[in-house]
Amino acid sequence: MIRDLNLWAMLGLLAAAALMILSLFLLWWSMKFYAPQYPEGLDIIVYPNKLAGDIDIVNGLNHYIGMAPFSEASFPELKILPIVVIVLALMMAAAAFLRSSRMVWITLATFAVVGVGGLWDMARWLRKFGTNLDPQAPIQLDPFVPPIFGKNTIANFTTYSNFQIGAFVLLIVGVLLLLALTLRDRPVEYEEVEEEIEVTPA
Repeated sequence: MIRDLNLWAMLGLLAAAALMILSLFLLWWSMKFYAPQYPEGLDIIVYPNKLAGDIDIVNGLNHYIGMAPFSEASFPELKILPIVVIVLALMMAAAAFLRSSRMVWITLATFAVVGVGGLWDMARWLRKFGTNLDPQAPIQLDPFVPPIFGKNTIANFTTYSNFQIGAFVLLIVGVLLLLALTLRDRPVEYEEVEEEIEVTPA
């Protein structure tokens, strides 16, 4: 394997690996609900390995519109995602120690696939919960799909979905991977030097 990354690329990759591990302890995404009866707002907070916030209260309110209750058990991805994060961090560290841009490309491609897949999975779950409403619910609503990012109105609730600090840390990781690909050692160029031998007649 060609060792073509310089010291700065190695340090950037190690920093990216450290940030990946750090992201395990940070919130990645949240949704906040506001209504006249909840002017302070209710929160759903998503970490890479757990849910937090006012889950029980939100589930109680969702019952009236026929939305299925949810919990950490509803999302098996929360058990898998920490393993994926650790594997990606190890790949970044390996690329640093091997000083291999090829390994960085493989890591970046894996990182991108996981990121796009994660967004698709979030959208899938939001669609599932928003469109599979109980027709016998006390309050009848048309099916809806909460956005991954932005504002939405559901009955008398206004919701705001936002990416949080963990997601921005992951964005920095992606930038560091791209930056590492630009910090390569320059190939050594050898120049042939022609020596002229002057012959002095005896």
